[in-house]
Amino acid sequence: MYALFKGEKQIGNPFPTEKEVWEAALSEGLVSDIPVADEEGGQVIPKGYHVAHVADV
Repeated sequence: MYALFKGEKQIGNPFPTEKEVWEAALSEGLVSDIPVADEEGGQVIPKGYHVAHVADV
């Protein structure tokens, strides 16, 4: 399971995939755009936000 974090605080419900986390955050207005890969293969995400693996509940 994956969840959205701002800093070290989890701010969203967990989802089975990272894609579902970003889609939920976008639809709830938590972020303004779903991240895309940049030219170097990394992620471009809103500052302070990240998706991390969380323990399955």
